Amino acid sequence: MKIFHSIADFNTTKKTILTLGTFDGVHIGHKKILEKITQNTENGKYESLVLTFFPHPRMVLQQKSELKLLSTIAEKTALLEKTGIENVIIHPFDESFSRLTAEDFVKTILVEKCNIQKIIIGHDHRFGRNRTANIDDLIDFGKKYGFEVAQISAQEINEVSVSSTKIRNALAQGNMHLANEYLGYSYTVQGKVIRGKQLGRTIGFPTANIQIPEDYKLIPKNGAYIVQSVIQEKTVFGILNIGFNPTVKSAEISIEVHFLNLDVDLYNQNLSVALLEYLRPEQKFDSLELLIKQLEIDKAAAIAYFNKR
Repeated sequence: MKIFHSIADFNTTKKTILTLGTFDGVHIGHKKILEKITQNTENGKYESLVLTFFPHPRMVLQQKSELKLLSTIAEKTALLEKTGIENVIIHPFDESFSRLTAEDFVKTILVEKCNIQKIIIGHDHRFGRNRTANIDDLIDFGKKYGFEVAQISAQEINEVSVSSTKIRNALAQGNMHLANEYLGYSYTVQGKVIRGKQLGRTIGFPTANIQIPEDYKLIPKNGAYIVQSVIQEKTVFGILNIGFNPTVKSAEISIEVHFLNLDVDLYNQNLSVALLEYLRPEQKFDSLELLIKQLEIDKAAAIAYFNKR
């Protein structure tokens, strides 16, 4: 898959089958559209193309937006690559770009830059300045500029009834079953392992403290989770805690994972951890002994979970 970080960088001698959107999380609803893109290339006659944007338009246009995203740029491109899409443009979204009229966007971006043959789009997609244009306008532009418009029907989308907002809400509630069902994969957090207070090592539960560099990445509800990861080509299982560690009064939120079947030094390594099941809310314990007792319970729950699978 080829990745372009601006529309200006993209070029192709072939016509393109295109879709556009933010594709945050690349969930099962998105995949319905992406499958149609790859199926319409007529065995290489056309190239598949996804036009997406960063930052998310809401982050630019809504000054007080506190929107957090399901996927970082790296995560989104990796997910898109799995769908078989040939080209992805991640165009910088800013206020100037948002002021393009619908027709200017179609003519200068889709027709002249993207060399569009066909666009496949959701039934409710809106575009152009102030999002004033809809699917009917796009069909009219298609007739004017010589490209096809295929609409993903409401019925098709409603079959999965998924939106990135629903997934964000599920993660905020710790509902990993629903979030992962909608995503079509297990939600992950990834970042570099840094040195923490190393308390876990002293109580028999050494942890890897993960620092996520992208401040826009959505962190699920505070609490304990059952997780898994792949380290040195081996699948490992563990329990992860998100929160402020109230028992030891940490001032900053941390993400720490204790692996059940791993004994290697992970410092400074990049780690990706899949969250499978929410165990319990974050708790404050009156003593380290009570904390250890709860961690043993969490560990037993995790082992039982994986034994069932």
